[in-house]
Amino acid sequence: MPKILAFSGSIRRDSWNRKLIQAAVDATRAAGGDVTLIDLADYPLPIYNGDLEDKEGLPDNALRLKALFKEHDALLISSPEYNSSIPPLLKNTIDWVTREWQGESGLVPYQNKVAAIMSASPGSLGGMRMLPHLRQILNALGVLVLPGQFALAHADTAFDAENGALQSPERLHALVLELVTTLVALAPARK
Repeated sequence: MPKILAFSGSIRRDSWNRKLIQAAVDATRAAGGDVTLIDLADYPLPIYNGDLEDKEGLPDNALRLKALFKEHDALLISSPEYNSSIPPLLKNTIDWVTREWQGESGLVPYQNKVAAIMSASPGSLGGMRMLPHLRQILNALGVLVLPGQFALAHADTAFDAENGALQSPERLHALVLELVTTLVALAPARK
């Protein structure tokens, strides 16, 4: 089974997107996906700066993330919307992973990847204004982003208070099933 790297574009402890990525990981595993869930808080990075890169090279955490991206066949990302776009944490992570290293193109960690993207917000749009921006960035890096996406509106009331489960998971389940079936269908071509 192809390997899927999952993470949230938020490191806030009680983030709706951290809850959503956990629900997505659980659903993906139930659909047969091999998922590695990481927390970007475990990979702190300075704001990308070309002068810093020239002086010090790539930070260790950027190299660790590059290795993780390269080891996986797909990305499963849940991110908040900041001012109708992607948050700085997610953009900075993407930017550091794209940096050339030891003669290897920075696009290598993204090439031949498939991605499923989602967002959660307590607002009525569920963070959906961010999703086209994330899609555009990933497409430009060579990632095939699934046509389906998931925006969870009213995230503050969407999770069960007792067990934390997503109360209406059908659309999320459809997205992760699309990811798993797409990866299975593409597996022979990826070898």
